[in-house]
Amino acid sequence: MRIIVSGGGTGGHIYPAITIIRAIERLVGSCEILYVGTNRGLEADIIPKEGLAFKAIEVSGFVRRLTLQNVAILFKSLKSVWDAKKIVDEFKPDVVIGTGGYVCGPILLAASLKGVPTIIQEQNVIPGITNKILARFVRKIALGYQEAGKYFSVDQTKMVYTGNPIRREVMECSRTKGISALGLNPERKTILISGGSRGAHSINQAMLKVHKHFNGRTDVQLLHVTGKSEYNDIVRLFAEQGIDVKSSGNIIIKPYLYNMPEALAAADLAVFRAGAVGLAELTARGIPSVLVPYPYAAENHQEFNARVMEKSGAALAIRDADLDGLKLSEVLENLVSDPAKLNNMAVASKKLGCPEAADQIAKLVVTLCNK
Repeated sequence: MRIIVSGGGTGGHIYPAITIIRAIERLVGSCEILYVGTNRGLEADIIPKEGLAFKAIEVSGFVRRLTLQNVAILFKSLKSVWDAKKIVDEFKPDVVIGTGGYVCGPILLAASLKGVPTIIQEQNVIPGITNKILARFVRKIALGYQEAGKYFSVDQTKMVYTGNPIRREVMECSRTKGISALGLNPERKTILISGGSRGAHSINQAMLKVHKHFNGRTDVQLLHVTGKSEYNDIVRLFAEQGIDVKSSGNIIIKPYLYNMPEALAAADLAVFRAGAVGLAELTARGIPSVLVPYPYAAENHQEFNARVMEKSGAALAIRDADLDGLKLSEVLENLVSDPAKLNNMAVASKKLGCPEAADQIAKLVVTLCNK
């Protein structure tokens, strides 16, 4: 089986693609994978390190306003479709998969026009522009959220609700292992705070008062991942606020966590952005959360993701503009002080989880190939 996979720009498109690839490899054994991206996206660095063949095409996303710049981008896009067609002709894939980002457009369009089976995986409640366009051409759409289906103006039979793919390691780690690996106290509730791989400035700033509120508590411990770029400033601000992390006994500050599966296994509650990958991992583990959607995400999709979580009872959502330390402290205190509410949120979160999503998508890919 020969498969082209495309998805780029951010880890939110790339890591789900890798997870799907590994699920396909487990399902079918030997297969040949070619990953198509751009040289400017993170995929150019990540994919070769995964041992996967990589080819780059030149393509740019349209500016979201009327501008002459879009004329130049249009001509570049036409060339990128031609380049993508040559890749399809040379590689001769049995199926082509797109996981998001404008780089998917040329390769999936070229494959669809040549009659190659194609599938897109839409991770968010509000689909991106590229996937909305591609939906008219592809054979199948794997939905991360059932609610996303109403935003596609295509035959409903194209859509399959699978949930969003997550790494196997997320489900394989036990709470005991996570607690031990991170040096946490098993008798305390663990609050995991992370704004993503790059951190979130607004969450980090709000956490100053939160840490002050919980400093020295024997019932709660905080594992705060600041992001590498903000770590030194946050540690300095902590010192200025009189918070001694080392002597507190219940605060751990990290610039980055390479062992996030262990942290998720240990967490009783999380403060997160509302990116699709992070939410998929939280719900797979059944972790209740306080979500602060990134306000500048395309189509404001993170807020829609967060509202679905909140409506289901799995999370509480706070708009970025409304976030402050006192409010976040109050929300977290109310949750850790109410075990019944926290448990109900955990149950609701677990109901939303789709830990087998990658395997379902892999089976859908194989079925498309066989047809």
